[in-house]
Amino acid sequence: MASRSPSLVSPVLGIDFGTSNSAVAARSGAGGVRLLALEGAATALPTAMFFQDEGRSTHFGRDAIARYLAGEEGRLMRSLKSLLGSALIDEQTAVHGASVSFRDIVARFLRELAARAEARLGMRPTRAVLGRPVHFVDDDPARDAQAEAALGQAARSAGFEAIAFQLEPIAAALDYERRITAEARVLVADIGGGTSDFTVVRLGPERARRADRSADILATAGVHVGGTDYDRALNLAEVMPLLGLRHTGPSGREVPSSVFFELATWHLIHRLAAPAALRAARALRGDYRDPRLHARLLAVLEQRHGHRIAHAVEAAKIAASGSGAAALDLSFVEPGLALTLDAAALAAHLRALLAGVLACAQECVRRAGLAAPDAIYLTGGSSALRPFQQALAAAFPGVPLVEGDLFGGVASGLVVGAHPDF
Repeated sequence: MASRSPSLVSPVLGIDFGTSNSAVAARSGAGGVRLLALEGAATALPTAMFFQDEGRSTHFGRDAIARYLAGEEGRLMRSLKSLLGSALIDEQTAVHGASVSFRDIVARFLRELAARAEARLGMRPTRAVLGRPVHFVDDDPARDAQAEAALGQAARSAGFEAIAFQLEPIAAALDYERRITAEARVLVADIGGGTSDFTVVRLGPERARRADRSADILATAGVHVGGTDYDRALNLAEVMPLLGLRHTGPSGREVPSSVFFELATWHLIHRLAAPAALRAARALRGDYRDPRLHARLLAVLEQRHGHRIAHAVEAAKIAASGSGAAALDLSFVEPGLALTLDAAALAAHLRALLAGVLACAQECVRRAGLAAPDAIYLTGGSSALRPFQQALAAAFPGVPLVEGDLFGGVASGLVVGAHPDF
């Protein structure tokens, strides 16, 4: 491809479209990498959209979440990336009184990222390197390819004319390489909202000058488990029993559990607002021995508190990981209803999920032919969880854990690794 003058082309964007948060970096020609502010001074934008009923307006990021939690009428959507690997991506949903495809909703979010980037750069971006997990879908190459194709289609619908993909952990590795002074074999752990991805890669100042880095990638591995799965596990263990999960009714059988599993899953919560779902929940009254539990369930569904509970669980998870304990206030469901999540409970509830993630990390190192890496580089918001870091340190004793830019490292690495003529 012939080279082009930087003045004649738009900047290349690195777009980390994340399950929980998204980030965008830019590079113009041979210039430096710039992580863009997307919401005020914040470079990480929560991957959230709120479709407000009054005025039929659409809001994004923290603004979307704040409006929903403030009680404005409308519909909140989060974990949009999870749609890519599911059958939901081909379905339609009601937005502002019209039927809209989930593919179009993903495109709308990418279009908003492009618009915010344009506002910062002063010109319309037309080229983007999109991050993708090692696996959108575990053990299903056909569905994985369909998920990547859906993301590419959404990016084109958002106005991007040239699109490339890069594995997110490799992008994180290229960002980390800018900070090291000696060669090392590094395990990059990219733990996001929906996936946990690992790569073992040779990094170093001399290697960074090479155009072809394929020989430096020693192994990759990934599993479709991330922060939203941790939130779901905590929600099911701590909150849903207060609404009737595992409650035994007069017949001696447990209350049917499907409603609780949907209520604890970010991208399924909206289903419970449908009239048929509400009728089904009201019909469960005879399955409860304790009417208070059923009343709480109905209060949550009828007042559409599902996303508010999920948000509270996520906040408690982060707080308990950092300080050792966190209060989870559920008084918006019932006056005085609350619980405390401590570090021991956090670790216990997440143990099974973390074991699978840790096994993936160990398998990646084994594939690379190493007993242990020289260092472990952490990126992605969920990599900051103390139980995860403790498990990783126990599995690789003596290997230093390096915490990178948890929310911006992948986006920056995407443009660091972009071909100059892309």
